[in-house]
Amino acid sequence: MLFDLGGTLVDERDFPGWVDLARRVYLDLDADTLAHFYAEVERELDADPLGLDRQELMVEFWRRVLSRASGKAVDAAAADRFRGLLHESEPPIQLYSDVRRCLDQLKSERRSLGVISNSSSEAAVRRILDRVGILPYFGRVVSSGTEGVAKPNPEIFRRAVDRLGVGPSEALFVGNLLVTDARGAASAGLHAAWLNREGMEQGDDPPEIMSLLEVPLVVARLERPGATAGAAPPRS
Repeated sequence: MLFDLGGTLVDERDFPGWVDLARRVYLDLDADTLAHFYAEVERELDADPLGLDRQELMVEFWRRVLSRASGKAVDAAAADRFRGLLHESEPPIQLYSDVRRCLDQLKSERRSLGVISNSSSEAAVRRILDRVGILPYFGRVVSSGTEGVAKPNPEIFRRAVDRLGVGPSEALFVGNLLVTDARGAASAGLHAAWLNREGMEQGDDPPEIMSLLEVPLVVARLERPGATAGAAPPRS
């Protein structure tokens, strides 16, 4: 069992705090409007990341979000300054309410658990997992910043399953982004589930869930004899 980090296990969004930071780059924003355009641009760049590296992609992400939320054009330099302010701050990271119950159930079934994150480093991911009290659940942590390759590239998924000592068809990956997470994992030969906390939209390609509490049910379906989706995630 492999999970994405932000938007899946932890909520790193801080719209009121980001409104305060935006004032430091001379932008007056409303938190609800910011939240709306954050989600809109996240979907856009998930579907079409423009071939940018992580830093360039984050600058473009915030350029679009800040421009739409403020109602005026924000250039890349201002977006990069805002991004820098974000890195200097300590976000109020929260564990989603369904995470611990999901992880407890999977561990009781003796599943091997890991994290794959597009992030600055493995150490940074481990700090976040430790901060919210779930680091001991995970035997492997794979970060794009450390690996030099990012989701949806199949290579990062293959490295993760190799380190768990299983084949791609023996692993299930769960993430909150349809293309970057779910379809990226599927392209590497893993089973995949798209965690869409906002509601059902895309059907069953890949399978869509609304809560991590559904993950053990997805695993159980994969374990049924004759299941067409392939082998189930392994027991340790």
